[in-house]
Amino acid sequence: MTTKQPATEISTQGLSTEDLITNEQIEDATAVNYVDVIQTVISSLDQDDTAMVSQGEENKYLWKFKYGTAEVFVQLTGITDDDTFTVWSNVLKLPAKNEAQLMRKLLEMNWSETFESHFGIVDNQVVVLSSRTVAELSPGEISRAITIVATIADNNDEPLQAEYGS
Repeated sequence: MTTKQPATEISTQGLSTEDLITNEQIEDATAVNYVDVIQTVISSLDQDDTAMVSQGEENKYLWKFKYGTAEVFVQLTGITDDDTFTVWSNVLKLPAKNEAQLMRKLLEMNWSETFESHFGIVDNQVVVLSSRTVAELSPGEISRAITIVATIADNNDEPLQAEYGS
């Protein structure tokens, strides 16, 4: 047996201009202010007031702060769905001693110890990073990504440098 549901249509004909503006303001007010969330998370982790921010054109931001022994970077390329939110921290300069063993260790750690982040290589540096598009990015995800990268970098930079640093 099939039942047919009537199509629901929402009309704005009965709404005044003030009502339409109010609805838009409510939608804007409930949107996540990524910059405020990122700054709040960084200020909660940055115990030594080392945080710096650089704002470029078109809502591009780059933050830097210290968490323990790790220097952490947070980049927001904009606020549209296609923009990216990236957190990273350098943990070891390359070349390193016994790089084959190091790469195996990093791959094993990627599997079991990095949660939503991972180790990678950029500009001859081993980094811990997390990156995603801004689409549907929540304050909880922002907080978790920054906290995870900062903690993993701080927990691993000194041991990796001691064992593999050149």
